[in-house]
Amino acid sequence: MTGAEVLDVARETIITLIIVSAPLMLSGLVVGLIVSLFQALTQIQETTLVFVPKILVMFVVLLFTLPLMGDAMTGYMTRLATRIMRGG
Repeated sequence: MTGAEVLDVARETIITLIIVSAPLMLSGLVVGLIVSLFQALTQIQETTLVFVPKILVMFVVLLFTLPLMGDAMTGYMTRLATRIMRGG
């Protein structure tokens, strides 16, 4: 493989990683922000209050986006296997 092909595989890997992880990361960010605002407004400073809503929301988002994640990973692995089989 040439250097350009290695960079193409690395770029495609990073894009696939972002597509797969973005829904969970964004939902965790939004829930964390909402709970932090709630804590600031009510002056409740319980550190464990953030974890349960984040875990529940991320689990629900995972259930809904699992087909998208599976399709993205399957497509990536198919393209990578094709590239390996043709020799670069």
